[in-house]
Amino acid sequence: MVTLNLPFNEEELEKVNAGDQVMISGTLYVGRDQVHKRLKSAIDNGESLPFELNGNGIYYMGPSPKVEGFALGSAGPTTSARMDPFSPLLLKHGLRVMVGKGPRSAEVLSAIKEYKGLYLQAFGGCGALYSSCILSSEVLCYPDLGPEALLKLEVKNMPTICIVDSRGNKI
Repeated sequence: MVTLNLPFNEEELEKVNAGDQVMISGTLYVGRDQVHKRLKSAIDNGESLPFELNGNGIYYMGPSPKVEGFALGSAGPTTSARMDPFSPLLLKHGLRVMVGKGPRSAEVLSAIKEYKGLYLQAFGGCGALYSSCILSSEVLCYPDLGPEALLKLEVKNMPTICIVDSRGNKI
């Protein structure tokens, strides 16, 4: 088992191997395809991004409304492949940790290896478990996207599995 504290340093990522159980703690951003489209547009237009990609991670999550006693309702992963058209560009600009579920394209796998990132898989069907790992949640940007807005989470001991490590090894 490996603990990954976000924001991370590069040495932490190098210690994670494909197949490792990874517990995430710290700041984790949430963005799905609509957020990714806006981040790409900002990069293409030379605009500032709403959060620093370097040292941070993004979770492809389908949130549900807040539940009494929790920062969010169910917080399970969504399909990562929808972000594949944008992920190589974000990796090029500093993103290194992506958390979601399902397979990734050959282009994303190549970019993970080239930029020394990680693809961590969250467990489908475990939205309540992930909700219990979220200490706080706030809309950071793009509130007009409703449940697809860019969120900033503080998480503790969020369980994942490393599917692709920084050397391109995968399971």
